Parts: sequence; structure tokens; C-alpha cells
Amino acid sequence: SKLSYKKLTASDMGKDYYMILGLKRSCQTGDVKRAYRGLALKFHPDTNREYGAKEKFLEVSEAYDVLSDLERRAIYDQFGEEALKVGVPREGKFLEGYAYHGDFLRTFREFFGGDNPFADYFNVSGLSEPPVFSGVAGLVQPRQDPAVERELQLTLEEIYLGCTKKMKISRRVMNEDGVTTSLKDKILSIKITPGMQEGTKITFPKEGDQGPNAIPADIIFIIRDKKHARFTRDGTNLRYTARVKLVEALSGCSIPIRTLDEREINVPVNDIVRPGYTKVVRGEGIPCVDDRDSFGDLVIHFDVIFPMKLSEEKKNAIKKIL
Repeated sequence: SKLSYKKLTASDMGKDYYMILGLKRSCQTGDVKRAYRGLALKFHPDTNREYGAKEKFLEVSEAYDVLSDLERRAIYDQFGEEALKVGVPREGKFLEGYAYHGDFLRTFREFFGGDNPFADYFNVSGLSEPPVFSGVAGLVQPRQDPAVERELQLTLEEIYLGCTKKMKISRRVMNEDGVTTSLKDKILSIKITPGMQEGTKITFPKEGDQGPNAIPADIIFIIRDKKHARFTRDGTNLRYTARVKLVEALSGCSIPIRTLDEREINVPVNDIVRPGYTKVVRGEGIPCVDDRDSFGDLVIHFDVIFPMKLSEEKKNAIKKIL
């Protein structure tokens, strides 16, 4: 009978390649590849001895062969399986019909780059080459995805007092079918110990994207100090710069400082503030992370404010004094 090249509805399509792969018709090429990967591993005859697995593997392979090729997919979407396999006129020429070669292992090798789909993900000690797919489950150990690192910015107050930070991550998790994934959010609670040092890494094991035949990556948060208006951190010490007038630098003064825990302290300075001079206040730094009863020091640096000009009388008076 003569084939009619009218646009077909879903019920006229013949074999439903989308349903075979568990996909919607609006899926992207990446979705086709992910679906084939999961189903090919599930129904491969070397690992699935159930009745009908080989036939299902062949169906999955043909569906992938069609939907992964843009031209074949376009013809199938418009005219259905029959037209795809008989041939259609297209852009002034007749396209010959498609026939799947029937070698599902060839499709498998072309997709995975060899007989062993785990070659890029697994490592077997003592073997110079990756094992073949047959019997692989007893030979190999999965390789975990590389860790995902993110910086966690903290104020010095949060570091001084300690806190708990809530971080929302979005990751892919396996669905119940064991093949497809969905994007879901998760809240991670990060406990910040008082005195935690910059650069400290806090690891959440296997909280990365899930996928078939892969170990999720670790999520690692790296502590970073936010810039502070008054202090900078140097290990367990805090550094503070006090602005003092020249007369205070020479005659002494008291430096008022508000600490990270909102106390007001006054630091007496009786020495002459000379270039490079620092005043150390013991125990007013950051807590020691390994000893909560010990603290670093507060190191005060000085920025001496010189007058912009002096009268001759004041200059002479200074000369007499000094």
C-alpha cells in the first residue's frame, strides 16, 4: 500500500521510542544519552540474566540509535516509525529508509568507547588494562567523583563566638527506578567551632550529584574570613590599628577598643609610640580551637597623626623640650 506522509499523532507512531527510554517527546539530546546509559547498564546481558532482558536491551539500543540522531528523530517525530523505515521525500530528495543494524553490543561500544563502561570510572589494582564488562561487578571498585569545593565567608564575630551556618545545595538524586535523576534541594548544617582557622575544610561526604554506577562527590566548604571594619586575624592573634595624635604618641594615652564580643576595653599606652612600636594585650585575641580556655593576643599597631603645620612659636617650644 502507498505510504501517506501526513503528520502523525502519538497513537499512529508505531513503536514508541520515547516510552522505551522513559522520556517525554520534549526531551533534549542529553536526556536521551542519560536514559540510554542507565537502561543499557541495567539490561546488558552480561549482568542481567532475567528473561526478556536481552530483548529489552535490543529495544533500548534501537530507540537510542533513532533518537540520538537529529535527522532520524525529526522524521520519526513527524511521520512515525513506518515512514522512518520506508523512506521519505525531504528537501527535494528521497531519503532512504532506516534499518537498525541489530548489533546492540556495537551500539554499546560506540556509546561507552569500549566493552567496559566503567573504564573511565573504575580502577583495578594489579591490572594493566581495564577488565571487560563480563563479570565486572566482582572485579572493580567504583571511583568517586571529584570533590566539589565552595568557600564559606565568615565574620570575625562568628569565628570568635562560634555559630551554625545553614547552606542550601541543589543536587541530582536517584529516582526510585534506579536510572533517572531529579534535581532536589537540601539544607546542610555547618557547625563553626570558636577559633576555627581560615582555610579549614569542612567535608560532607557523598552529598554531590547522584547517578547510576557512580559514587557522589564530597561537598567541601573552605573557611574564609570576611573583611572586618576593626580587626584583621593573624592565626589566633587579632591585629588592630589605633590612630593617635602626635602629642599622645609622645606623652601617653589610653586606647578604647570594642572587642568582638561587644566588650569595651581601655588599653593604657605609657611608652613613647615610635615607628614599628606595637602594644600587646594578652588573651584578647581569637580562641584556640583545640583549647577553649586559651586565647591569642590583641596586637595594637599605631598610626600617628602629625600636624599639618606649626607656628614658629610652637616649633621653638618643641625644640626646647626635645
